[in-house]
Amino acid sequence: MDNLAHAVVGAALGRAVAGRKVPAAGWIGAVAANAPDWTEPLLGFRPFRGSLGYYTLHRGITHSFIGAAVESAAITGVLWGLFILLRRRIGAVSLLTLGALVTLTVWSHVYMDWQGSYGLRPWLPWSGRWYYADWVAIVDPLFWILPLVGLAWGAARHWMALTPVLLAAGFVLWAEFIWRPNVPAPWLRAVSVALVALGVVGWVRHWFGVAGRRTAAAWSLAVLAGYAAMQAVASGPAKARVHREAVARFGPGATWAALTSVGSPFRWEAVYASRDSVAGRGWAVPRHLDDVHVQAALRQTAAGRAMEGFARFLAGEVDSTPSPVVRLRDVRYARTAMSGWGVVTVPLPIEGGSR
Repeated sequence: MDNLAHAVVGAALGRAVAGRKVPAAGWIGAVAANAPDWTEPLLGFRPFRGSLGYYTLHRGITHSFIGAAVESAAITGVLWGLFILLRRRIGAVSLLTLGALVTLTVWSHVYMDWQGSYGLRPWLPWSGRWYYADWVAIVDPLFWILPLVGLAWGAARHWMALTPVLLAAGFVLWAEFIWRPNVPAPWLRAVSVALVALGVVGWVRHWFGVAGRRTAAAWSLAVLAGYAAMQAVASGPAKARVHREAVARFGPGATWAALTSVGSPFRWEAVYASRDSVAGRGWAVPRHLDDVHVQAALRQTAAGRAMEGFARFLAGEVDSTPSPVVRLRDVRYARTAMSGWGVVTVPLPIEGGSR
């Protein structure tokens, strides 16, 4: 999921786990929850989304089980050493509580990424297989707002304590109503406004306050977990329907997916494929995977191998204008685009192929 969702869920988890037992528990949770992403540059991660480095390294070893375990231990160790140095000023901090806070928030990132249709490779470096739950979209405003409500209710009654929450809530509403007004479903925007208002009222009326911040954070996370669970349950019939459609169109050997839809919770896009084509409702894309040039690109180039390992629904084509190239695409994200996200272009000639 997006980094704001990881941050606010991590902050709420930090408060729910540690409360005031660990200084700045919410801030620590927000930073630790994004650790699988901010540690990627240590491996030479290149942020350009169409690059070979992106397909190879994003959601790579830092998002795996072994990566999350190392990150949890390293962050806990660094913070523990810092708190020992500051013991005279802040008092003793429980290593067990600190470790639980960091571990849960780091692993929340792995879990939340697995929920969607982008996928996760948890068994790296031993296996590069991707896993997809196809429950929750990669961006879901309720994963922003529900934790923010809990954070607002547990904030101190001072403008400085509430400012980060208000800024995040303001960004959410701006994104839904100004930046991408046609993306969220109308009911989702209405719920977002109602929840922001509820957060403000709860803070003004001091429903929880600092003394009850752990309870407020825990309740917000419980509601969020229930919301995600409802999407998980609803995805079952959607997946069964897509499976039936795939078999009816391409036979029992068909592959398929019910992809999550940004801005439309509880709705899924049907995609199904044979060796020859990838299709959905009202569209189809030829795959050309048996073409000699496409096969050469996949076997003989690093870019081809990276795209083959990343793409859930791989397709290729040979374009001879203006110069010969093999274009590989993940049909999840790019059905007709000539370049950009989900597309890799491999120049010809390739060893084993011809112009």
